[in-house]
Amino acid sequence: MAVAVIIAVGLFFLGMGVYALAAPAALARPFRITIDTPESRSEIRAVYGGFGVAVAAVLGAAAFDPGGIRAGATLAVAAALAGMAFGRIVSRLLDRPTAFYPIWFYFWVEIAAAGLLFFAGSDA
Repeated sequence: MAVAVIIAVGLFFLGMGVYALAAPAALARPFRITIDTPESRSEIRAVYGGFGVAVAAVLGAAAFDPGGIRAGATLAVAAALAGMAFGRIVSRLLDRPTAFYPIWFYFWVEIAAAGLLFFAGSDA
């Protein structure tokens, strides 16, 4: 079960990363972010693209190395996802309410993935 969870979350990050590298404006569009300069495209490609692919690689290694890096890698990614969800809560407290999609949809994705990874890593 732990390996399946780690692989599933890793595939999500891989998909997000590849999509951000290939189509940064399309990735940011649901959040109403205008991506119309080389600098803005670079930022989306770096933060969502490169980071997403790197996290996918770490989770891929963790899935097949239970005695080595699994616990640390899954805890680190779980903490990053929980931090993202926390940022959405802070934004909700400081900004006006938003529709469920995309903000709250991704909040729940982040919470679920963080929890699943936390328990998958402790299964090592």
